[in-house]
Amino acid sequence: MNPSTPTLDPAEAARFEKLAQLWWQADGPFWPLHRLNGLRVGYIRDRLAGHFNRAATAGAPLAGLGLLDIGCGGGLLSEAMARLGAEVHGVDGVEKNIRIAERHAQASGLAIRYEWTGAEDLLARGASYDAVLNMEVVEHVADLPLFMRTCAGLVRPGGMMVVATINRTWASFLGAILGAEYVLRWLPKGTHQWRKFPSPEELRALLERDGMRVVERTGVGMNPWRRTFRLTRYEGINYMLVAVKD
Repeated sequence: MNPSTPTLDPAEAARFEKLAQLWWQADGPFWPLHRLNGLRVGYIRDRLAGHFNRAATAGAPLAGLGLLDIGCGGGLLSEAMARLGAEVHGVDGVEKNIRIAERHAQASGLAIRYEWTGAEDLLARGASYDAVLNMEVVEHVADLPLFMRTCAGLVRPGGMMVVATINRTWASFLGAILGAEYVLRWLPKGTHQWRKFPSPEELRALLERDGMRVVERTGVGMNPWRRTFRLTRYEGINYMLVAVKD
């Protein structure tokens, strides 16, 4: 484990390290992220383009924006953001994830900076970004308040953070854990810990504590038969928050 990432949960890191070689298998254990990527990429693109006064339909609407993909895994989201023109820095606490991401980006002809490190190390080095993408990460960290404070510190004034995670409700226990991991076996058992799911209100409070203002939130729904995702008003399972630093 990289010693400069105190919010990294060793058990979570070990679990993802075992799966690292499977990141780019669209029908493998990360298939939900592959299916979700299309939805979240469009959502992030439109919010960033609107916030920074860009045309979302332009060829490279995020050109010139410095973007951090924290907990980038194998690079699914990092590559999509790079194709939209962003200058992407992808970091992860699992070294094997970074090596997989580097190889795939190189094979895809994409210039993405990947690094095996954590948010705390970046902040200590004085790093800052126009946008921080905090997607499907907060439910896996060891110290959520510290992690959120650190991530907020990495957002430049006038910048944006997008957070995606799972709500801590009975619906999420039944759907995201019991259903997805034990009944349907879409995900490996133990992928998620229900007690670590934060509610939207808890995340909002942490973001506001650290100088961020939540400007939008949305639920994310799934059709289990078609395995497709959509935006929805219901935030009882998956949801996303958009916050800005004034």
